[in-house]
Amino acid sequence: MTISDKPVFFAMPGNDEFAALLAGRLGAEIGEMDIRRFPDGETYLRIRSDVEGRLTVVVSTLVQPDEKLAPLYFLGKSLKSLGAAHVCLAAPYLAYMRQDKAFRPGEAVTSEYFAGLICSFADSIATVDTHLHRRESLSEIYSIPNLNAAAAGEISEWVRNNVRDPVIVGPDSESEQWVSEVAQMAGAPFVVLEKTRRGDRDVSVSPIELDGPHRDRTPVLVDDIISTARTMIETVHRLRELDIAAPVCIGVHAIFAGDAYDELMGAGAARVVTCNTIPHPTNGIDVSGLFVDFITGHI
Repeated sequence: MTISDKPVFFAMPGNDEFAALLAGRLGAEIGEMDIRRFPDGETYLRIRSDVEGRLTVVVSTLVQPDEKLAPLYFLGKSLKSLGAAHVCLAAPYLAYMRQDKAFRPGEAVTSEYFAGLICSFADSIATVDTHLHRRESLSEIYSIPNLNAAAAGEISEWVRNNVRDPVIVGPDSESEQWVSEVAQMAGAPFVVLEKTRRGDRDVSVSPIELDGPHRDRTPVLVDDIISTARTMIETVHRLRELDIAAPVCIGVHAIFAGDAYDELMGAGAARVVTCNTIPHPTNGIDVSGLFVDFITGHI
């Protein structure tokens, strides 16, 4: 099937702002659809825009995915049934990457099952800084063309424009490669800490040493996901033990479970800034531009 006309974007509920930013970069059309729930909780969906022969982009960040999955599946299958030439899922935050193996007998390897479901209605998928854990790439479980874009460039640009004399702080050894890239692009030094995790809310961080000129810099703590925020909170506590400026905390994905944001600010963070992969008041770094080349490659 030949792809014709300009792309058409469909924003799942709560994704209108990101969809508008991305569609604006591509001069694309925002598609019209009706989506609601029947009294019994089932989904009603109707696509109003013409999608036949066109590249369609479904924008849906997948935090708290279980409640989103059925409507997303129905939309993707409906687009295909109406003749869309290509369905791209733009999921700034991609869920179900944690369980990538069975650690105990009988455990479901949910990352594989979730990927299979997505691939049943999407022709391609694009996301940002998904945590691959023990996998080398998304292609190990996603059989469709995929993009796992890195937000390091956008984060470093924000740091350059908003923080004077920063020193980038990584929470653990796993973050070193990523944090070093942010630091290099921001023209700043970096330090990496040691973290011990005993549970979702039981985290300890090694003592921090900032020598010489680093003590006169503003610490910028960078991590990919802020969920319970325990890692950042413990790191902020360590930094506040030093006679230095209050730290700036930057996260890619703003999950902020429960009172995590208030607790992080209460720990002594000067400011918390996140990328707009998950809508949150802390969003200050736009990563929609990371999707442009991948999407235009399908036109």
